[in-house]
Parts: sequence; structure tokens; C-alpha cells
Amino acid sequence: MNRYLLYILVAALAVAVTGCGGAKLATADEQMARGEYYDASKTYRKIYNKLTKKEERPLRGEVAFKMAECYTRLNMSARASAAYQNAIRYGYPDSIAQLHLAQALHAEGKYPAAIKAYEEFLMRAPQSEIARSGLSGAREAQRLRQQPTRYVVREAKLFNSRRADFAPMFLPGGNDVLYFTTTNEKVTGNKRSEITGMKKSDIWMARKNERGEWQRPEPVEGELNTELDEGIVSFSPDGSTMYLSKARREPNANTGVEIYTSQRSDAKWSAPVKFEITADTLSSYGHPAVSPDGQWLYFTSDMPGGFGGKDIWRVNLKERAGSLENLGEFINTPGDDVFPYMRTDSVMYFASDGHPGMGGLDIFRAQLTPSGGWSVVNMGVPVNSAADDFGITFGAGESGYLSSNRGDARGYDHLFSFVLPDLKIYISGMVLDKDEEPVPNAVIRIVGNDGSIQKEAGKADGSFRFPLQRGVSYVMMAGAKGFLNAKQEFTADNAEEDAEYGVDFILASINKPVVIENVFYDFDRADLRPETKTALDEMAQMLNDNPNVTIEMASHTDRWGTEEYNMSLSHRRAQSVIDYLISKGISADRLQPQGYGKSRPKTITKRLAREYPQFKEGDVLTEEYISGLPEEDQEAADQINRRTEFQVLSIDYRMY
Repeated sequence: MNRYLLYILVAALAVAVTGCGGAKLATADEQMARGEYYDASKTYRKIYNKLTKKEERPLRGEVAFKMAECYTRLNMSARASAAYQNAIRYGYPDSIAQLHLAQALHAEGKYPAAIKAYEEFLMRAPQSEIARSGLSGAREAQRLRQQPTRYVVREAKLFNSRRADFAPMFLPGGNDVLYFTTTNEKVTGNKRSEITGMKKSDIWMARKNERGEWQRPEPVEGELNTELDEGIVSFSPDGSTMYLSKARREPNANTGVEIYTSQRSDAKWSAPVKFEITADTLSSYGHPAVSPDGQWLYFTSDMPGGFGGKDIWRVNLKERAGSLENLGEFINTPGDDVFPYMRTDSVMYFASDGHPGMGGLDIFRAQLTPSGGWSVVNMGVPVNSAADDFGITFGAGESGYLSSNRGDARGYDHLFSFVLPDLKIYISGMVLDKDEEPVPNAVIRIVGNDGSIQKEAGKADGSFRFPLQRGVSYVMMAGAKGFLNAKQEFTADNAEEDAEYGVDFILASINKPVVIENVFYDFDRADLRPETKTALDEMAQMLNDNPNVTIEMASHTDRWGTEEYNMSLSHRRAQSVIDYLISKGISADRLQPQGYGKSRPKTITKRLAREYPQFKEGDVLTEEYISGLPEEDQEAADQINRRTEFQVLSIDYRMY
């Protein structure tokens, strides 16, 4: 990519040269010294191909290394790694070749090979902070690749040309005007950069039409673009002032990049005016980013006092004197820390190849902490790739545009859109009665611990489905005409993925007796067995969920024994259940015990017919009916008759 011009702010010393005069090493070295990496790479290639003699191997190794350095600056990682390997093979004496090989492999996404190369270099230079960070990054990259985030990243083909397009930025006041830097073939001037081989960059823009559709990009109007390099913009909060990077390349003079301002009048921008940050003319200044409150200008510079490479600094736009400030060790590294973007006054995004990452430049999110430091997090895959990823801007919500040279063998940058889709979290299920038949048109009320309140309607078939939020605990109450309410509690986990959870509601009828399943007694006794208490705890909860209900608690026996004895036993059993419910806090005046003995044989319901296919729906399990059954079916019928059930007596307890 073009990062070593406007991106990384090359400040190479200009050297007067009369011409190449052939593929001579001195010529190539002079081209490289001027930062003319594209031209230098071609010259080194010619020299390399002519060095075929055995005694020329050391020189061939040197040329291969220098050629690799050019490819690195042109962001051609595959060519760079091959050239570094040749340099090492031909005995290039400086171990830095091993480090740069590791970095090139890292940028190719060849993480195992990069890890090995970093480790080999660290055996020679164990104190190298850059190598240790690179090794950590290559290992971390393997993890990040296996655990991608939910961001969706796509190439913004409408904005991209066949050359480099990068550094997008929305104009304040909406998300319908996007500025970016381009080197397409229609930019101002015809001269090509000796650094990149491309035309000098201009600032272009794209607008949305009245239907919200992006239109094709066009050059900005006014006096902004020239035959020099312009690009990487930011705006004052009101959108009236543009801050931009502008290259300064003059013969026989120091070269670099500086920050300029331009003023907007209607739709046109004025000729840029230099923005003086310091009196230092040897350092470069670029990548301007204005804070949302308009107080601070963040930028990238290689001025003295940094941590190595390019650092992110800031200066107060309202009180500039004495306000110049390096952002410190949490942000800046011995590598390049560039392309700041202030989303809020305390949240910054930036690109770095010094923090552990996927390779090349990665985009990081930095949150200002109460102590004044920064908490820095890699944005992960797919926002980041093994290539260079940088220059992010946000529009509405978690969406916007970024720059990347991923997938381009030439190293050209392009614009990509990104969006973090809303999580699709649903809860679904059925509302059923105690016979497992659908309850139509139920109403489900949902209260979340985040303060949310919802009311959803079930369908005619008893089904329901509605969205929830991640990490929220919910209390859900289902009800329907003719039925008691039923409650469910549910917590949606924090997993970053779509999900659908299932919950069913079982409603008890107000109009007919409801069997309480799993209520057990010892033979010929009224004492509740321990395993019964779970069912009765649920019964107590149902009564708490329906505080205006009174019930009759009924117990029934099978056909054996005298009627008098069975009536007594069933009454005592019903009372045992009521006593337990009272112990759970249910008021005694809401509960009425009743023993029916064997006087009310069970009628087979649809659910019972499914469970016991030997019986038909509507069969009444009288003594006469049971006695005509096979012996094994008689026991099943007796078991069905031995039941505990409740019947709603009223629904207005203490309402008046």
C-alpha cells in the first residue's frame, strides 16, 4: 500500500540525481534514500539478476535484502519474504534480515513459519521488544483466526478503483457523505510517484441520493486537490474545516508530510493552508483526527520524544501553547502507531503494527480509563486480516468503512464496509393445558432485569416466538381465558452468536379438575413421600403466581376397600397436601381439602389415551369397567384412579 508516503509519513532526505545511468547499485541506493521504493525495487531487481558469479554471492545477498526492504515498504509481503529468504541464503550478515522475514511471513498470514522465524531471531537478540511483540502477535493471530467476531466485512466495490483507495471519513452532520483518498487514474496531474508507481493521491467523495443509495465517487470541488499528494482527512464538528495530510517533496530539501487545513464554502473547499504544530521541519506530521468536541487534534508523527517508529500525539486546538502531548506507552510502541480516529472523546480507534496482531497494520479499539491510561483491544477477525487494515470510520451504530489491502497481490488498498449485525436471539415454544393440548391465543408478559417490559401474543395453535436480548434475565408469565397463569424464568447467555431457546408453558384449567402428577403416599397411609415434595413446590408456586385463586384439593382411591375406609383415607391424604402447602406460605383459607374415595372414577382424556393406548378417550374407569379388563390393564386403571387433583373454586380471592 501507499502507507510509506501518506500512511507512515516517510521523511527521507532528498538527494540530487542526474539519472539512473543503468542499473547501478549507487543509483538504486539513491532511489531508496529518497523513498522512491517502486523505482528502487526495479533497479535492485536488474542488479540482482546480473549477479550470477560465485564470488558475487555476498553482494547478491545485500541486493536481495535491499530489494526486500523496498517490497516491504510497497506492502508486497510475498515478494518481500522471498527476497529476505534469498538474502539469508546468500549470507547477508545482519540478523535483521531474519526479523524482517518473520514480519513478512506474519503479514502473509503464514503464522507457523512466522513464529519459527521470530524464535530464530530471538535466539540471537533475546532483548528485542519488536520481535517479542511480533511473536506474541503471530500466536495471538492463530487464536483470533479461529474465533472470528460477528462483524461482516465486504469490499465496497462502488468506491474502489483499480489503484489505491483508502482512509474513508464521514462528513459530520449525517452519514450520507463519505470522503476518502484515491490514486485512481482520474486524479489531478499525470506524474507518477517514484515511491509507489501510482499517480499522486487526491481527495474524492461520494454522496447518497434521496433514496439513501450511494452514488459513484467524484473529486471534491474547489482548490483542494493539486499535483501533489493530498489525503487522509478529518473534520471539525460542524464540518466547515477540513484537516488533511499533504506531501512535501522538493528537490534538494528535506521531504515529508504535513497537516493542512481547508475551509468549506457551500460545496467547495479552499486551497489548503499549512497547520503549524511545531517548528521542527525534519519530522513528519499526518493522519489528522479531530475529537468530537472539537478541542483536540490527534495526529501521527515521527518527531523526537516518541517510543520509536511513528507515534500518535495530540495538540489542543483552543489552547495550543504547551499542549503538545504524546499519548504514551499504552498506545504507542516501538513500531508504527498510526491512523487515529476519535469515535467519542474517550474512545479511539487506531492502526498499529507494534501491538500484537494479525500481521501488518491491525485496527485497535482504545478506551480511556479512569486512571488516565488506555485499554487497548484488537478488533479481531474479520475486521483485521494478515494484510494492512487501517483508517476506520463509523456511521450509524456498529457500521462504517475501513481500508485494507487484503486480497490484492499488488498491495493496493481498497475500501471495505463493515457492520456488526444485531444478534438474533429468540425464545419460542408452546402454551399447553395439563392434557398437553394447545391453548390458543395466550398472552405472554415478559419483564427483564434491564427494565424492559414486553407483551406478546401466542398463535392460534398455541405456539409463540419473540426476540430477547443477550445477557438479560427474564420473568415470563403466560395466561389465557379459562386458565391459571404460569410463570417461567429464563436468562439469555452472553455468547456472541445467534440463538433460539425453547420454553413451554403448561396452564391449568379453571373449569375442570387438574391432576397433580407425581404425588405419592406409602401403602395405606396418608403421609407424603419425599419425592412428592417437588410436585407440591410447583403447586405452591402456581398459587403464588395466581394470588386471587382458591382451590379444592381432592384425593381419590382405587376400587379396593370399603367406601367408608376409602373416603377417610382420601380425606387424610388431601389434608396432608394442604398442610404441606400451608407450610410453604399458602393461606389456609385458600385451600379446601376433600376426599372422594372411589366415588369419582377417572374419565380417560386424550393425553391419557396417548399414554395408555389400551384405553380410549372417554372411557370411565368404573369398578365394572375395570373388572372386565385383562389383569395387567386392571392395575393400570387402578393406578390412574389413585390420584390427587385440584379444582379452582374462585378467582376473586381478596379482590374486593
